[in-house]
Amino acid sequence: MHSIHRPLLAGLVLLGLAVPAGAQAPDSFYAPPSPLTDAEHGAVIRSALLVGSAALPSAGKNLLVLYHSRSADGKDVAVSGTIAIPSGTPPAGGWPVTTWTHGTTGIGPACAPSKDTPTGPEHTFLGPKQVLMDEYVKRGFVVVATDYEGLGGPGVHPFLQGASEAHGALDIVRAARTLEPGVGENYLVIGHSQGGQADLFAAALGPDYVPELKLLGNVAMAPASHIAATVQAMTAADQPSYALGYAMYVLQSFASNHAEIDLTKILTSEAIAHLPQTRADCISKTVSEGYWATAIPKDQFLLGADLSGVLEVAAINDPATLKITVPTLVVQGTADTTVLPSWTDATVRGLCKNGSPVLYTTYDGADHETIVARSADQVSRWIDHRFKGMLATSNCADLPWAGTPVK
Repeated sequence: MHSIHRPLLAGLVLLGLAVPAGAQAPDSFYAPPSPLTDAEHGAVIRSALLVGSAALPSAGKNLLVLYHSRSADGKDVAVSGTIAIPSGTPPAGGWPVTTWTHGTTGIGPACAPSKDTPTGPEHTFLGPKQVLMDEYVKRGFVVVATDYEGLGGPGVHPFLQGASEAHGALDIVRAARTLEPGVGENYLVIGHSQGGQADLFAAALGPDYVPELKLLGNVAMAPASHIAATVQAMTAADQPSYALGYAMYVLQSFASNHAEIDLTKILTSEAIAHLPQTRADCISKTVSEGYWATAIPKDQFLLGADLSGVLEVAAINDPATLKITVPTLVVQGTADTTVLPSWTDATVRGLCKNGSPVLYTTYDGADHETIVARSADQVSRWIDHRFKGMLATSNCADLPWAGTPVK
């Protein structure tokens, strides 16, 4: 479910101060006003020109933006992200928009994709996705990419909380239309891994949340799901597992805005003492170095820990419960060991059961990362067809299996 360091800002006025060419955006850019005055979600707080790793090279203009959004419980929050505007003159009706929902980078401020640099903690993961998004801006799409709530600015990122992620992805489209009058009202959501889950929530919530915009479809690549199963598996695992890092992200995310979840009643004192590492480091380091890479998962949990509150929140954020009214493309690799093929099989079947028009495609031998490149041609054609108004097909009546068929 899944960063690099290059100068981000060049020759602009930021917070009333001139930022010289080659300077990096200061942390103050990401800091919300205190107090944060209530505003319409999608309203721009501040923006700046963007260069460097997070900028798309084929764009006519790249912007870094801080904007108003809504937390999962409806509170006004400041969220950061990037906006890439194509070169040239917008077509009649404005440029079409793709809003990208990224995979897991971490839960701390340093893990925001907009802060990516050549030596950043998640650049190896983020770099190929930048290449993918650059192809869309090259073809005349506005590409917006939210950092999500809690990444970039202060606080704990509400990891795998679908409504918060979706709001960030939808509100940045509004922000882009405020900053650039050539941005059109037609948009499509694309996401991978954690971003696949965010994508599905954005597609479900978008028509009501931003009704002035027209959602044409969405693409979920290996979408995260089965949050409860991941946490529960770690309570019994007796060998180190990279999934333990994800489980710790989930527990901190859910506890951050659900008062009924008390981590001191779930985790051992030693585990709690090491939680700050998961917020200081991003995902790659968390799962490969230090305490969480070598810890025995089951030993991090108190004997008989009550996970009922965690499981309730996990159920709310399971994408299989959603009903999506627009065409939905889901792609999954059969060799994925991060988002298990059987999980996506179940998610798609849940979506179809709820009446969502899904086209599900499986890719033999593709893993969690290679699914993005393997499906790129299909995804590109499918997106073009949505913006051209072509009829979308669904295979809900005869779904394939990425994992072992369930009889």
